[in-house]
Order: sequence, then structure tokens, then C-alpha cells
Amino acid sequence: MLSVLFSAGRGIKMKAMQVISLTLLSVLAASAQGLKFGRCPKPAVQVNFDASRYIGKWYEIQKLPTAFQKGECGTATYSAKSPGVIGVFNQELLDDGTVNGIVGSAKVKNPAEPAKLEVSFFEDSPPGPYWVLSTDYEGHSLVYGCTDFGLFCMEFAWILSREPTLPEETVEELHSILSSAGVNVDKLVPTNQDETYCSPMNQ
Repeated sequence: MLSVLFSAGRGIKMKAMQVISLTLLSVLAASAQGLKFGRCPKPAVQVNFDASRYIGKWYEIQKLPTAFQKGECGTATYSAKSPGVIGVFNQELLDDGTVNGIVGSAKVKNPAEPAKLEVSFFEDSPPGPYWVLSTDYEGHSLVYGCTDFGLFCMEFAWILSREPTLPEETVEELHSILSSAGVNVDKLVPTNQDETYCSPMNQ
């Protein structure tokens, strides 16, 4: 009888610990940047993506907050390196007035899906997904990335423009695409692209 009670009690404690652990994980997921409960979605990407038309400079308009982006005035400049490989040069203006930049490369994982790229910035770190969900090459680009971590996934999203601004109706259209993929667009934050504030980026 005692052994039965002991087993039952231990089972209750284990279930309680599991509930507490899941609760803590849920709290962490809610507070962590881009981390949410569940698996990564598989949204549709840009049809017939043409990397040669995509290269050049893009301005960051909105993004899901990330731990590795601390500044404003964000830009991404892409260049052709070799077939299936794009050079990446990201810049941002930090609060202290210095310009921070990082160089990387984006590679097409599967030639049959050229809009699904993997971006690398460090040799000893795994690449991150860079999926172009929508672009007209001359005006806007919507980029999404997601990585699964067990019960959770880490999401990234950027709205880019060839100019420092983007029409509100275009932004709303891109929000709709993200929402249909299950992304909470309310978490997107705008990037300051004010010409005067961002002037150090051009020096």
C-alpha cells in the first residue's frame, strides 16, 4: 500500500515538475525575441526567384526584433559571387554613432527552390534560413527565416525596400503575407531611416 502511495506521489510530483517546466518555457518563449511555441511554418516563397535582379542595396523598413541587431538605419547590400552564391554586407548605425557592419554569404540550398537561401556569417556557426516570400526586385522584399528548437521555434522577418521608405499599402500587403504564415505582425518594429539621423552611414 505504501509503495503504491509512494509511486502515486512521485508520479504527481513528476507531472507537477513537467507543468512547471512547460510554464517556465512558455514564459521564456513569450519574452524571448522571435521565440515562440510550436514548429516552424512552411510559407510559400517567391515564384521563379531571380537572384541577379535581387542584388544591390536594400533598406530595412521593419523587422522582428533580434538579439544581433542593436542599431538603426539598417541596410543589406547583396552582390553576385558565383552561381548559387550571393555576397552579403549588412550595416547599421549604433547609438554611439558608429557604423557596425558584417560580411557573409547566402547560398541556395536546393536549385529547385532558389528563393530559399541559407545565410552564413561565421565559419564555425550553422547557416540561418533566408526565405524570400515576396519581392518585385525594384521596390520591396519580404524575408522570413525560422529554425526549430524542440517544442519551440525562432522566427525572423524583415521588410526591405530599395528606398528608405515604403508605401503603407505595400507594408500592409506584406503584413498580410506574414499573418497568413502565422507570424504575429504586431511584434514587428520599424527601423529609423531618417536621412539626417542616418547620415553617418554615407560617410
